[in-house]
Amino acid sequence: MLDGVRTNPTPFATTRGESYETILARVCALTAGPVSAEVVADDVDGMLAQGRAFAKIAPNVVVKIPMSEPGLEAIARLRSENIPTNCTLVFSTNQGLLAAKAGAVLISPFVGRLEDINEDGMTIVRRLAEIFAIHDIASDLLAASMRGPLHVTQGALAGAHIATVPFKVLQQMVHHPLTDSGIVRFQADWRRRRVHATLRKQAPNRG
Repeated sequence: MLDGVRTNPTPFATTRGESYETILARVCALTAGPVSAEVVADDVDGMLAQGRAFAKIAPNVVVKIPMSEPGLEAIARLRSENIPTNCTLVFSTNQGLLAAKAGAVLISPFVGRLEDINEDGMTIVRRLAEIFAIHDIASDLLAASMRGPLHVTQGALAGAHIATVPFKVLQQMVHHPLTDSGIVRFQADWRRRRVHATLRKQAPNRG
C-alpha cells in the first residue's frame, strides 16, 4: 500500500544515538520503493558528496535536494551519473519546471506550507501536472506537506502522482464514521443472532 518513504533533517533531529546513514539503511531495507534522503550541504560539491554517499547505501535511495541554483546544478550532475533525485521545497510552478528540466525524477511542491501563508497549495500541483502532460515530462509530482485526508484527495485530483503523508493522516484516510459505526452494528447483529440460535437450540431441553 505504501510506495516509499521520504525523510528529512527535521524528524531526524528528534532521534538519538544513531547516525542518519544507519537509520536510512534500515528504512531502505523495509521497502523496495524509493526512499528520499536529504542532503544538508548548501554548495554544489557538498551536495554531490552527500548525494553520492547516500546512493551507495541502497539501490532504492533517491537523493533529496532543495530548490536553489546550487541544487539545480547538483541535480543535473547527479542525473549524468544515473543517481535519481527529488527536488524538495518547491513553492512555485517555475521552480518545479526548472527542477524537472534539470533532471529530478521527483518534484515536491509543499502544499500545506503554501496554505500556511494563505495561498492555494493545490494550484502549483495542477499547473505542474498540466505542463508535464503538455510537454511529456517524465518527472513525477510528489505532493508534500499534506495536512489531512482532504489534501490527499485534492492532490490526486490535481494530478499528483505521489503524496507524502504523516502516519496520523494515513490512519485518518482508513476511517469513516459510517464505516466504523457499520462495523459495530454488523458485529452486534452477528452476536445477537448467535445468541438467538443458541437459545433456540437449548429450548427443547427446558421441558
